[in-house]
Amino acid sequence: MSSITKKAISPSASGGLSPNKSINLKGEVCPYTFVKTKLALEEMSVGEVLEVIVDHEPAVENVPRSIQNEGQKVLAVEKLNDTDGATTWRLVIKKEKD
Repeated sequence: MSSITKKAISPSASGGLSPNKSINLKGEVCPYTFVKTKLALEEMSVGEVLEVIVDHEPAVENVPRSIQNEGQKVLAVEKLNDTDGATTWRLVIKKEKD
């Protein structure tokens, strides 16, 4: 199940901006991780930042590659550890074009 959370812009370590929107795609697999990321970006304005949380390891390579092919900018890919010990990743993407 995915969820979407909007966040305000503020300085942070990832590209100097906190995300405007965050989507949690834990439990989702490719190609749904890319499709849902692309749909979230389509709802955003140029210059806004999207945070994507995934736990499907192939998505860590596939989503950034596909997003860059779409003309968007990947600001960060960070490995996280959840409190339950599961490995997740945080992808930070800046919308560069419509």
